[in-house]
Parts: sequence; C-alpha cells; structure tokens
Amino acid sequence: MRFRTMLSMLRESLAGIPEHRQGENTKYEITDAGLAAFGVFFMQSPSFLAHQRDMQRQKGQNNASSLFEVEQIPSDGQIRNLLDPLDAAQLEAVFWGIYAKLDAGEYLADYQGVAETRLISLDGTQYFSSQKVHCDNCRVTVKDEEKHYAHQVLLAVLCAAEQAHVVCLEPEFITPQDGHKKQDCEQQAIKRWVERNARRFEPWSVTILTDDLHCHQPTCELLLKHNLHFILTCKPESHSTLYEELQLLERVEGAISTKTVRRWNGRYHERLVYRWAEQVPLRKGAKPLRVNWCALRVVREDSGKELYHNAWATDHVLNEATVVAVARDGRSRWKVENEGINVLKNRGYNFEHNYGHGKQHLSTVLLTLLLLAFLFHTALDLSCLMYQAVRRELGTRRTFFNDLRALTRYLYFLSWQALLAFMHHRLELGPEPT
Repeated sequence: MRFRTMLSMLRESLAGIPEHRQGENTKYEITDAGLAAFGVFFMQSPSFLAHQRDMQRQKGQNNASSLFEVEQIPSDGQIRNLLDPLDAAQLEAVFWGIYAKLDAGEYLADYQGVAETRLISLDGTQYFSSQKVHCDNCRVTVKDEEKHYAHQVLLAVLCAAEQAHVVCLEPEFITPQDGHKKQDCEQQAIKRWVERNARRFEPWSVTILTDDLHCHQPTCELLLKHNLHFILTCKPESHSTLYEELQLLERVEGAISTKTVRRWNGRYHERLVYRWAEQVPLRKGAKPLRVNWCALRVVREDSGKELYHNAWATDHVLNEATVVAVARDGRSRWKVENEGINVLKNRGYNFEHNYGHGKQHLSTVLLTLLLLAFLFHTALDLSCLMYQAVRRELGTRRTFFNDLRALTRYLYFLSWQALLAFMHHRLELGPEPT
C-alpha cells in the first residue's frame, strides 16, 4: 500500500468538493487547505506548516509540497475559512478506498473472528467541549444552570483479538439532524452508520461489537435486518428479563452449559470458566427477540482471585467449539478504546485539542482529516516493509514522530518514500525492502 496511492484518494475527494470560495478566499485552493491540514495531523506537528513556509522562503522548496502535494501553503486562518463550509461526509470515500486496497492486498487476512467474520467495534466519544465556544452543530447540555457545548463522534474500527492495530473506518458524527427536534445521540448514529454502510460487506461476513448501552432489541433487530452478526456486552443491571430467565434455567440440569479451560500465562495458571445458554429473551413484552448468551470468568488459580468477568448477547450459535471464540471476540470490543480512542487522545494526535471550531463544519472536517492521518499510518504499518522496519528500530511512537518532525524541519525530501528511505539508510537497517 503506497503512501502516494492513499494521498491521491484524499486529493481526489478534496478536488471533488463543490466550489464555495469568495473574495479573498479564492487565492488558495480548497485542495491545498485540506492537504495542508492533513499534513499537520500526519506529522503530528502543529508547527509543520510554519516550518515549511520558512523553508520555502529560505530554499525555494518545502516538504508540504513534496510530501503532501500542497501547491501553495495557506495560513492557518485561511485553512480554517476554506474548510469550515465543507461537509465531512465528502471525505468518506477515502476511508473505504484504503480499506478496499488493504483487503485486496490481503493485508487484512488475519483480521478474522468467530465464523470467519470481520469484527467491527463501534463506540461513541467526545472530542470537544466548552462553556463558551459553540456552533449550530454542538450538542448542548445544561449543568448547574450553565450551558455546556460539545461535539461527539461514533468511531468504527476493524479489529481482531491478536492484532495490535485497529483499522479506522468512516466515522459518524453525532450532530443535530434536519427535521428532528430531539438532540442526536449515539444510538441514532449507530443506526445511520449501519444503514449507510452494511451494503459494503457480504451478507453475514461482519460481526458488530458494542458496549452494554446498545445491547437492546432495536439495535439487534437493526443489525439482523442488515445481515450483520452481533456480540454485545450484556450486563445484569440493564437486562433484568434476560437474567431472570437465566436464574430459572439454573434450576434445570444442563440448561446452562459450562466449559472450563486451564492455561499458563507465563507467570501463573488461570482458570477460564465459560457459561452459555441459547434462546433467552432480551426484553419483556410482546415478541421479545431471543438471543444467545455467554459469560466468561477468569480466575487466578493459586489465589482464587477473579481477574476478569463479562457477558455478551449474540446471534452466533454457541457450543463448546464456538463459545471460546465468541468470548474472545467480545473482549476485543475494548480495542476501539485501547488501540483507537486512547491512541488518538494520548499518543500525539491530540484528539481532544481544539484545532479550530468554526461556525459550520470545521470541527468535524478537521477531526475527519485527523482520523485519516491515523488510518494512513495504520495502513503503512500493515503493508510497507520499510515503514515496519523503521518503526521497529526506533521503538516508541514518540521517537518516530520526533524524528519525522526534526528531519522535515531542516531537510528537504522529494517524497514520503525518499524520507522513509533516508531514515532506513541512516539507521543502517540493510538493503531497502521492496
């Protein structure tokens, strides 16, 4: 997967955005504004454009142009003005284009879960909050008689239990919807994401993972209607009917199946106890959806200490062969937070930083470009041997990005590939991989 291929997808999407520039805004292209902002996120460097303007004045060339194909570097204010009217949905094709290329190149072959399905974890999170700055797309809450403004987004990632990376898919922003008086919410965002994107996958080839908040009949029926499997966290306090049924089944011998597995984790033995039952009602009332339920409890054998306990509702068939895979994949739901949200917030992407709020869509457009930068690096780490070698040699993510920032501040590179080759050579990693 070549960097230039992905960048061409982004450039094409930006070039297809309808013209909206007026007056002084016509000096710079919308495409340049989008690519320049993307460069800041990809390099994890708020000062990247300022350094490239300096390089252009001093050397007559700059890395924003050579690496990201920015023909003229707009000022930060001009970038915000040019991007504010854009609809972030106009960039959705880039996510799916990169996904398709990774899939066609078999770089996602190991991203498989139960019944050879792909696992997609969905989770909502907040990325902006203020008591003063706001726009028409803000979510408004009142606390102690004071208004609080926020932006939220539903993130979707492809994940797998044994994979270190999550592959970021098209997000769904939680914003006021035309024709709706009620504020938008995570549940409605999931509905929109599923209805728009389920068709991209072969029927029954995907398993959706969510937290307990969405483990209810409307969501399950929505997923089944669109030929999607599900494994949803299912807690007793929010599913009284289901757990009452399980209590009744406890009295019937063999109604709840059990499997125990003993394993050595390198330090001590653990005992994994799986329990499952099929066709239990998800709610009270007429025509309750019946789901399959399983739970996993992990206990440290020498002390008896409980290390983990959780339960899930699913449409996957449960038996001794499948229950282990379902529980494993249910636990993978956390990857959207651990390898997704936490990386975006704490590993240099500054997910919650206000890069610019704007009056229309700036906040959502900038976050979309940030997510694309995250996806570009993931795709390179999955597919590019030279990128893998450099990252492995430098060790930490921080060191890698520190080097990128330093090199591009002082040296000019003809392309991203040239920059990567320079790092590979100076680290003495041997012949360049093809």
